[in-house]
Amino acid sequence: MGRRAIDTRKKIKIGTRTMFLRIFCVFAVIICAAMFLVGRIFYLNKTKGKTYERKVLSQKSYSTNEIAYRRGDITDRNGNKLATSKKVYDLVLDPQLILEDDKYVDATAKALEKVFEISNSAFNKILKEKSDVRYYVMKDYKGLKKEKVKAFKALAKKDKNIKGVTFDERYKRYYPYSTVGSKVVGFCSTDNTGVWGIESRYNSSLNGVSGRRYGYFNTDLDLVETVNEPTNGNNITSTIDVNVQGILERHMNTFQKNTGSKNMGCIIMNPQNGEIYAMSSYPEYNLNNPRDLSAFYSPEKIDKMSDKKKTENLNKIWRNYCISDAYEPGSTFKPMTVAACLDEGVTTGSRAYHCDGYQVINGVRIKCVAYSRGGHGTINICQSLMESCNDVLMQLGADLGKRKFLQYVNEFGFGKKTGIDLPGEATGGVFTNDTMHAVELATSSFGQGQTVTMIQMAAAFSSVINGGNYYEPHVVKEVKSENGAVLESNDNALVRRVITENTSKKLRKYLYKTVEEGTALPAKVAGYQIGGKTGTAEKHPTGRGNYLVSFIGFATKDNPEVMIYVTIDEPHVADQAHSTYATQFSSEVLKEVLPVLGMYQDSSTKKADKTKASDIKLPSTKEAPDGGYSDGTYSVAGDQTDGTDTANTASPVPSAE
Repeated sequence: MGRRAIDTRKKIKIGTRTMFLRIFCVFAVIICAAMFLVGRIFYLNKTKGKTYERKVLSQKSYSTNEIAYRRGDITDRNGNKLATSKKVYDLVLDPQLILEDDKYVDATAKALEKVFEISNSAFNKILKEKSDVRYYVMKDYKGLKKEKVKAFKALAKKDKNIKGVTFDERYKRYYPYSTVGSKVVGFCSTDNTGVWGIESRYNSSLNGVSGRRYGYFNTDLDLVETVNEPTNGNNITSTIDVNVQGILERHMNTFQKNTGSKNMGCIIMNPQNGEIYAMSSYPEYNLNNPRDLSAFYSPEKIDKMSDKKKTENLNKIWRNYCISDAYEPGSTFKPMTVAACLDEGVTTGSRAYHCDGYQVINGVRIKCVAYSRGGHGTINICQSLMESCNDVLMQLGADLGKRKFLQYVNEFGFGKKTGIDLPGEATGGVFTNDTMHAVELATSSFGQGQTVTMIQMAAAFSSVINGGNYYEPHVVKEVKSENGAVLESNDNALVRRVITENTSKKLRKYLYKTVEEGTALPAKVAGYQIGGKTGTAEKHPTGRGNYLVSFIGFATKDNPEVMIYVTIDEPHVADQAHSTYATQFSSEVLKEVLPVLGMYQDSSTKKADKTKASDIKLPSTKEAPDGGYSDGTYSVAGDQTDGTDTANTASPVPSAE
């Protein structure tokens, strides 16, 4: 056997001194390397930190707030701006960038103080509290005008040390005429949502699409941007004439100041196409500050209001009485009944009727205005309108019959929305075949029992006087794009034909005589041939002396170009039952409005007309009560101007043809 090999290497035992020494050397080397790296990092951060920061930022994209679109303008028919959007600016700080260098802080502070009067203490407080923020909107410096922003940018252009100040652009809604047309125009919330009026109805057309700005910092920390431009909203051309609207509101304010009423509304429109020149219901409010109650309530009352009550009161102020409230119209409804009867051939202008002051229907005595005088005697349909005779109208309604009467009620647009391009339209309440009986037919024939809205009455009456055509009433003429292209037009608003041209011609003649010689005498305007009908309707519950008085009329007799409808709900007087309040108001308004609309006085008519509306005094005697049942009778208000019957019942009845 050979010899076993002998290993001459020395064995190292675990845990010996040599092993610990080697481990210590390894840790020492690691610690030294770590210290070197840490020192190197501190060195680089101090000497080249900003350079590396720029390199990082230059590779980091970011996006700012969206770019606001411009909401479209609303103008009147002549191009006057009723609502527009002005560009304003919000001041934005980048505290983190400003604090990078003391030079930035000093230069920026001086510029802000010079242009915007921001004190150094306020500025430094923001820098201290928002030191790590890159985007801070100065809440007290929002909505800045262009001139201020331009002045600051001029300073920044001269001094490169002015850093970290930008301006967010946005648009603020502005109403140049403040209160004029507030119920028609409506207003806008801060998020470009229309509230009431055209602003609400055409909100989607007026609004556009926001743009967006993208960008990055280059190595010099300058911002390089890419912009997707916004799409601005469309513009609206309304049918409103701001001058006519202004005249109407001025007269309404005067009436409310001198007399006052619970509600008051007026519509002035073109009966030939449904375009509304002016529409107002008292009170109008400030579109630039629509939530301000101080114009309507004392500070003490406002302080006592809960938030819910404030909202309720604001909605009352914003509400458009002309389209949102329904009421019994009274005698202004009579032209529609007469027109229907003529059109159906159940009466003629030469037919005579006898008014003994009442009708007894199913045991109910329904009185006429002339009840206390034994009635109007023998009169024709023209005189029945001139003297506002309910007895004759009840006879006409009975001759026409329930089915045909309800058919014309529907054709004239009652009991349903007209389709006017405004929010908040009511429908009113009319009888149906099941709910209308003999008494309801009788009272409905002269405007009691059924409820209507002002816009329904205006549209229906326009069809009576314009040749028989029912047009959809509207307040917007055109919708145009930003570059002027017509996107939508309401030129052809004809809905249907209701009565014949021959019937319409007769009604114009009858209504003209009603103003010239009948109950609507105070509505005359020197130099113009005015036609129209008065109304005096007692409100329910009856017996309390609360009335709604009204006048609906037109100019001129042969070619109606303007229709006016005035309602005064509970005038603030002891004796309310006088339509003269409405007829005189109409005369005063038309006297100013007609020339503005290009309708001038006829010299021959002016000479022949010696009676002015201002010369007619308000009646001192009480007219007959209207509406409601009492002791088996149904009493109705008349529309006399002085409490007397102007019909000459002793004379032969002339033909109304």
